[in-house]
Amino acid sequence: MERIKLLALCILLLTAGLVQSQTYNIVIKGGHLIDPKNNINELMDLAIHNGRVVQVSKNIDAKDARQVIHADGLYVTPGLIDIHAHVFAGTEPDRGLSNGLQSVPPDGFTFRVGVTTVVDAGCSGWKSFPLFKKNIIDNAQTRVLALLNIVGEGMRGGAWEQDTNDMDPKLSALVASQYKNIVVGFKLAHFIGHDWTAVDRVVEAGSIAHLPVMIDFGSATPPLPIEELYMKHLRPGDIYTHTFALLNGNIRETVVDEQLKKVKPFVWEAQKRGIIFDVGYGGASFNFSQAIPAIKNGFYPDCISTDLHTGSMNAAMKDILNVMSSFIAIGMDFQGVIKSTTWNPALTIQREDLGNLSVGSEADIAILKIEHGHFGFWDKTGYKVEGDQKLECEITIRSGKIVYDLNGIANPVVIH
Repeated sequence: MERIKLLALCILLLTAGLVQSQTYNIVIKGGHLIDPKNNINELMDLAIHNGRVVQVSKNIDAKDARQVIHADGLYVTPGLIDIHAHVFAGTEPDRGLSNGLQSVPPDGFTFRVGVTTVVDAGCSGWKSFPLFKKNIIDNAQTRVLALLNIVGEGMRGGAWEQDTNDMDPKLSALVASQYKNIVVGFKLAHFIGHDWTAVDRVVEAGSIAHLPVMIDFGSATPPLPIEELYMKHLRPGDIYTHTFALLNGNIRETVVDEQLKKVKPFVWEAQKRGIIFDVGYGGASFNFSQAIPAIKNGFYPDCISTDLHTGSMNAAMKDILNVMSSFIAIGMDFQGVIKSTTWNPALTIQREDLGNLSVGSEADIAILKIEHGHFGFWDKTGYKVEGDQKLECEITIRSGKIVYDLNGIANPVVIH
């Protein structure tokens, strides 16, 4: 009888030890961890349990994990945040980016490049947001947040986006208040009127809701002055997107003087004032002739984003890693590029729970590789920059689960 009791106790202890050893769901070993919020830029291990980061330290015992990722030679960063994308995909051919064919479904274009959060930049307005939430946001594994278009119909194109009667600050702010966990600001785009009505309406919505606005500015002829936009209409924390665009037809003033190849003095002052400068690469909204002298001058974008849609992903833009690699090629340092796609956008959209690897934070993680070779980056004009480094995503983890594993380096290989 005593022997049976002893055997039972041994089994119990062994079982308890086994359960206790399964402390972590995932341990990432040997990676170079970059966490701008916490000023970490060194080799560190990271442990995940129940969807959260639970430990960041030099040597975490891998035997205590259900899955182990050996990240030697790789970079471990917070999940990337694409602050300017268009993901209100639909089947209506005449609705542009708002439930139309030009937007893309998020999950097909996010995890494979390390993006765990996208901010839809104005595809839906206060009228169309409920449909966007029902069809896309509620069904996506990617975290989808939204900048609400000041136009109630959203980004339908043409006359729809010129209707100032449909630009209702109070109703926009009301919808934002009803969906506080999703709506992170407001958007104005494509307005061609030679006045400040649309800008002031979207800023009013932002002021009511205490949220930032993003401005896709410049279609008036002659162009309205961007100095006046920055200094008299926008507030600190508001976002100027398509920063490095040089548009044909004299419809938008540039941030870099094309003759002097210098960033204009008031642009520096605007950044100091707190205006956020976002890349928003897009299909026709990025020029190396603007970006290269800006970087040489030491003027860096606060946020690097894609302006993802069907027209940009198959052109010069491609994806966020290609855009990040472009900025590395023209002289922006790697750590700065990571900050501009993680912690900076999190701060910009007032979501400090995102974009970092603090203990206790939701485990959204990108594991990246720098490929070395000969690569070409080009803009809409055909201007080409050559580089010897290009980023590639090895693994993406969303809320503590591996959702993308390029080469099956997780052990065991399990995709959720």
